[in-house]
Amino acid sequence: MLKHFQERSMKYEFIKNHECLFPIETMCVVLEVGSSGYFKWKSKPISSRLLLKEKIIYQISSIYFASKQRYRSARITFELNVLGYKISRITVAKYMKELGLRSTLSKKFKVTTNSTQIFGGGKCVEQEFYAEQCIPNLGI
Repeated sequence: MLKHFQERSMKYEFIKNHECLFPIETMCVVLEVGSSGYFKWKSKPISSRLLLKEKIIYQISSIYFASKQRYRSARITFELNVLGYKISRITVAKYMKELGLRSTLSKKFKVTTNSTQIFGGGKCVEQEFYAEQCIPNLGI
């Protein structure tokens, strides 16, 4: 569930992305936000925390795809700590969930056939069979 300020900022983002197509005041009325609030939000500089989050998210996605989508949050946290970012595993897991990143485990190839096994008749084909008792010809 989104909080009130998150919904409002999402509406402001929508207005910002579509201001070349529709009038700002009309979109503010339709989305039920004040135009003065939108212009105040637009003029406000981006916070340092948000910039850091964007950098970390970029690093998470680059580490994730560099590892062929195999690293989980613990390994990515370790890699980020090596790069100098001080971040917890839980925060990395939360960002990965927001991005929709899940690790894929590759299973080891399992051999299902035995290359030394010989198929077919083998010895049975080469054997000679002898009858213990001779059956007379019935003349049929």
